[in-house]
Amino acid sequence: MSRGLVLEGGAMRGLWTAGVTDVMMEHEVWPDGLIGVSAGAAFGCNYKSRQAGRAIRYNTRFARDGRYSGLWSLLTTGNYFNAEFGYHVVPKTYDLFDDDAFERNPMEFVVVCTDVETGEAVYKPLTAADYDCYEWIRASASMPLLSKIITLEGHKLLDGGVADSIPLEYFEHRGYDRNVVILTQPKGFVKKPNPLMPLIRVALRKYPKMVKAMNERHLMYNNELGYVAKAEEEGRCLVIRPDEKIPIGHISHDAEEMLRVYEMGRKVGERYINKIKEFYAY
Repeated sequence: MSRGLVLEGGAMRGLWTAGVTDVMMEHEVWPDGLIGVSAGAAFGCNYKSRQAGRAIRYNTRFARDGRYSGLWSLLTTGNYFNAEFGYHVVPKTYDLFDDDAFERNPMEFVVVCTDVETGEAVYKPLTAADYDCYEWIRASASMPLLSKIITLEGHKLLDGGVADSIPLEYFEHRGYDRNVVILTQPKGFVKKPNPLMPLIRVALRKYPKMVKAMNERHLMYNNELGYVAKAEEEGRCLVIRPDEKIPIGHISHDAEEMLRVYEMGRKVGERYINKIKEFYAY
């Protein structure tokens, strides 16, 4: 039996997920592999480095720091979330990411990105906590319109959620047969077409396959919800969802709002922790 953990994205909704996963770490629940998409990758890397509390700590600390995120960063660097400060200075200087623990932990860690030239998902296992590792995590979380395209290993990359928002099927094919799936939308959620498509068509006009993927993302996402529901019904996965819509936008500079969302996730994590242990022990 291989125990997997699947973390979807959702931008700042990922702090709710961080609340759940911090509870899991505090209860010594260690899956064999984790796959993260977008915020699921950016915050999920702390699971492999075993640093409970880190995601909420640095997000609240730098919530209103223009070096970390904001319109000035977008206008001057092309990235709303500052690439250098957020992904390289913070983890090396202000809130240290435990590179050694990340590399020692045998848990597989995979991030999902989208190749803008093909519109298809790129799945990248990360083992060494080096500069490129941080860049792969950044690429997974780089929201179109708010981020510059990142080139890595011959791929031009953006947000992994465009091509594979909930990669349960991929992780099952990778050999993980007991998966906990943490979603950031409540039961019954149905994704709608993206209202920003006219702007996206202009901004990404050089990449028609990416535009197509974004135009059809709601169809892909809803199909994946159906796959997850079937796997849940068959007992192949345990799904953890918020009880209601998470009260935070894709972007937030309100540290108190972030903390409230994180604490909501912790409460759900505490409610589910025994179920998680039982599911993994089956």
